[in-house]
Amino acid sequence: MPRMPLHPASGTGIITPFSKAIRLVRYGCTNRPFYHIVIIDGKRQQKAPPIEQVGTYDPIPNVHNEKLISFNFERIQYWLTKGAQVSKPVADLLGLAGFLPVHPRTYMRAWRNRKIIKESAAKESIF
Repeated sequence: MPRMPLHPASGTGIITPFSKAIRLVRYGCTNRPFYHIVIIDGKRQQKAPPIEQVGTYDPIPNVHNEKLISFNFERIQYWLTKGAQVSKPVADLLGLAGFLPVHPRTYMRAWRNRKIIKESAAKESIF
C-alpha cells in the first residue's frame, strides 16, 4: 500500500505553496482589447478556466478620454490574504486606484510622457 502524504496541519512542517495569481486575461476582438482581471491557478494558467473574475479593464479611451476599470476590492483583498500573487500590470492598475502603493515605474512613465508632450509642443510653436 503506497504511503499517503501527511496533511500540513499534522505538524510535519511541510507547507504546500499557494499558487494562485491575479492577472489580466484578454477578451475582445482584433484591434479592440478588453481585459478581465481574474484569479487563476498559477500552475495551470493556460489550461484551466479562471477561478473568479474580480474586475474589468477597458484600455481604449472613451468619448470623454477615460479608460474604464472596475475592481471588486473585497474579493481582491480576500485573495491577497490567501497569498495570491499579483501580476505587474494588475499591480500598476491597483496602485493607480490607491489600493496598493504606486510603483516607481508609473512615475517614470508619466515623466517621460510629459517630456514628449512638452517637446512636441515646442516643435509645433517653432513651425
